[in-house]
Amino acid sequence: MATVYGMTPSGNCWKAVQILRLTGHPIRWVEVDTNGGETRTPAFLHRNPMGKVPVVETEDGNVFVESNAILAHFAEGTPWLPPPGLARTRVFEWLFYEQYSHEPYIAVARNIRAYLRTTKAEAERLERCREGGERALGVMEERLMRHDWLTEPGPTIADLALFAYTHVADEGGFDLQRWPALSAWIARVRALPGIVPLR
Repeated sequence: MATVYGMTPSGNCWKAVQILRLTGHPIRWVEVDTNGGETRTPAFLHRNPMGKVPVVETEDGNVFVESNAILAHFAEGTPWLPPPGLARTRVFEWLFYEQYSHEPYIAVARNIRAYLRTTKAEAERLERCREGGERALGVMEERLMRHDWLTEPGPTIADLALFAYTHVADEGGFDLQRWPALSAWIARVRALPGIVPLR
């Protein structure tokens, strides 16, 4: 049994739950209100000094943080993560891309619009998110126009990582119909056995 500390609408927390379920790990869920400050409490910071969700705690006492590290750890030895070599490196390229070029725009725009509801107050930030998010989705579209998955061995945790916030990007103001290959990929990921989307 793995305990997952997370916030239900979070794409990053979705990744942790999804890979645990896909690899046969039963989970216990503990809801944490990140927007309400619950990741800054002494009890939470004792578990994860970074003050973020998700956190996965296994029965042997190991604690795992950072959603893409969690994906990689629990996918080890499964078809979701290729063995060491070029194919694995390609997966990691997309994992880093998701965290630095995708999530900071797509997820942040979604949080501002759908959860914080501070659209007017953060208009300038949202415009930066729109520009960065459209660039990120465009890069994915370019790849997916020629390939079914983000990497050759696909589907892999690269697809899970990027699916997490892409499939709900409309909540951040992104019209996914503008990227037809990306939309087709979202449908393919949704159709994979065991995938339970955020919505």
